[in-house]
Order: sequence, then structure tokens, then C-alpha cells
Amino acid sequence: MIASSFNLAGRRALVSGASRGIGAALAVALAEAGADVALTARGRSALDAAAAAVRAAGRRAETLEHDVSAAGAAETAIAAAEAALGPLDILINNAGVEEVRPSLDVDEALWDRIVDVNLRGAFFLAQAAARSMIAGGRRGAILNVCSLTSFVGVPTAAPYTASKSGLLGLTRALSAEWAPQGVRVNGIAPGYFRTALTEPFYADADWSAAMLDRIPMGRFGAVEDLGGAAVFLCSDAAAYVTGQCLGVDGGYLASI
Repeated sequence: MIASSFNLAGRRALVSGASRGIGAALAVALAEAGADVALTARGRSALDAAAAAVRAAGRRAETLEHDVSAAGAAETAIAAAEAALGPLDILINNAGVEEVRPSLDVDEALWDRIVDVNLRGAFFLAQAAARSMIAGGRRGAILNVCSLTSFVGVPTAAPYTASKSGLLGLTRALSAEWAPQGVRVNGIAPGYFRTALTEPFYADADWSAAMLDRIPMGRFGAVEDLGGAAVFLCSDAAAYVTGQCLGVDGGYLASI
């Protein structure tokens, strides 16, 4: 019985920022657990490889062009995903941007770009998904991809840290508000994963070596390491779990 509670067969999910890296890996993990998946990114053609991997797992995949920072985009994305797949049961808010810059050099344009995508976009996509879930009487699961910077400060990443700290607070607030209506909201906090988004950090060999020494498991994360946590929090195995953020970090947070 416990094994079946992780099964997502018959569920329909939307994953934002799913063209590569963590988003693509999470979309594939949901598909391997049985879900059909709508994948979004700012350019539809960038989603082809991830969608092919979802289909290779035997599930339906729909690709949608979606800029999470655009006004009104959330309702349009949810409506398009549901028109293609049916009513959504799962949302993963993964879309995110980052730029390394000393805080004294951050301007309003950079601040707005990062916060609009990472926090504002996540809220309105969650809102649109929850409206559909609640109106349809469905028990839904929303998963926000937070960060180690939801818990600790990182030099030269002030806007990103602010956005991801805000996303953790948003996770807690929405979980408390929507739990009575059957919608769970949780987060995962990936540790140090080398992706296109985080590549500027890893380009510094000294930084990489120093950071590796601080990870108890002695390695950086692979995007596939996140699939199990995501499937758990989106499945009935986590039916009594909401408002939590699970670190997937090789023991980093526990060791500082």
C-alpha cells in the first residue's frame, strides 16, 4: 500500500521553467511516476528534448510558451495546460533567473527582473492553479523550488536571495491558507547543483573547491537527485505534509 501512494498515475501536472536543468528533470520524474505533464518556458522550441523524455516515459507531454513575469500570463498558462491535458492536480514552480552582481551595483532593472520571475511569477501561477483546483474540488499539490538562499545569505546574490527567501515565506503562507480547501503547498531547497543558472559560481575553480569541502556528502548534486523528493511531496505519500521545505543538499544546511 505504501508503494502505491507514491504513484501519480492519472495526475496532470504543470512544470514551469522546464526546458533544461532542474525543471526538465522534475518533469521527467513526475512522468516516470505516472503523471502527464505540461512543460513551460519562454520559448516552446527549447522544451522539445524535455517533452521527448516525458513521452519516452510513456506519458503525455504538452509544451507551452510562458513568460512567468508577464502580466496575466499565469491564468493563460493554466487554462492552456488544462485544455490540453485536463484539470491540473500538480504545479511545480521552478522558473527562475539569477545574475551574480555585487549588491552595491544592483540596479532596479536587475532587482525587478529577478524578483518578478522568481517570486511574483511563482505566486500568480500558484494562485491560478489553486483557483482551478479549489473550484473543481480537487486535492492539489503545489511545489515551489526554493533554494539554500531561502535559509542563508550568499554574497553577490542579494536579489536572488531575497526572492527565494520570499518564496519560502510564500510557501508557508499559502499552505496555511489553502490547506482547508485541500491544496497542499510545499517546497524543495536544492543545494549546490551545477546547472546553466548556477554556472557563474562554478566558473570560479577556487570557489568550487571550497564549497565542495563544506558539503558532507562530498559531491555536488545531480538534477536527478531531486526527483524522489518532488514525487514524494506531490503524491499521496505526503498527504499530511504541507508548508514544509525539504532541503536536498548533501547535508549542507545541517552542517553549518
